[in-house]
Amino acid sequence: MSTSSRRRSLVALLAATVFSIGAGAAGAAEDAVTIPPPAVDEASVAGTETAIFAGGCFWGVQGVFQHVKGVKSAVSGYAGGDAKTAQYETVSTGSTGHAESVEVKFDPKQVSYGKLLQIFFSVAHNPTQLNFQGPDRGTQYRSALFVAGPKQREVAERYIDQLDKARVFPRKIVTKVSDTASFYPAEAYHQDFLTLNPTYPYIVYNDLPKIENLKSLFPADYRTEPVLVRAKG
Repeated sequence: MSTSSRRRSLVALLAATVFSIGAGAAGAAEDAVTIPPPAVDEASVAGTETAIFAGGCFWGVQGVFQHVKGVKSAVSGYAGGDAKTAQYETVSTGSTGHAESVEVKFDPKQVSYGKLLQIFFSVAHNPTQLNFQGPDRGTQYRSALFVAGPKQREVAERYIDQLDKARVFPRKIVTKVSDTASFYPAEAYHQDFLTLNPTYPYIVYNDLPKIENLKSLFPADYRTEPVLVRAKG
């Protein structure tokens, strides 16, 4: 078993142990935060737009965006490094420059980039944690936005500034905004992991509460049936 596989197995074992003593079954490792929508957003235009989000383990981030109305696809993968190192075992060393990321294609007529950012910061991850999320440690779990152009960059940077000034989080947001990097889809067994493995302890403890928070805080944007990678072939 590889180092990264052992790490995930240990995380799962820890989560299962927490459940067994009754300490973790009721809530998420990270609570959702109610935040205002961005004051500046993109205009609603026809077509399909792409955005890349990195916020810890891609299982939960993908799962959240797959349940958002207007999202056409959400694919787990790697961004920030080279093609030759875009494999899970290599990325898990933390030395590749890659971040576990999710490429989201969406219809701006149904959901704006700003709304996706609001969901990302509110329920998908904790943007104040530097190079970790929950039990996962390393630069591959950093909070990052890979923007597709100057308008996405403007919306993202102004929204981060807005949230910091409003002090909706107890600490400053550490999310790094970078120009679009090449995106490399992750291995097939990582795609749709949350939906396909709803009883896996890591998913139960860390990620399923994110879906419930999305449904609770963003009911108008929540879709019951996720848009899955495998359903698209």
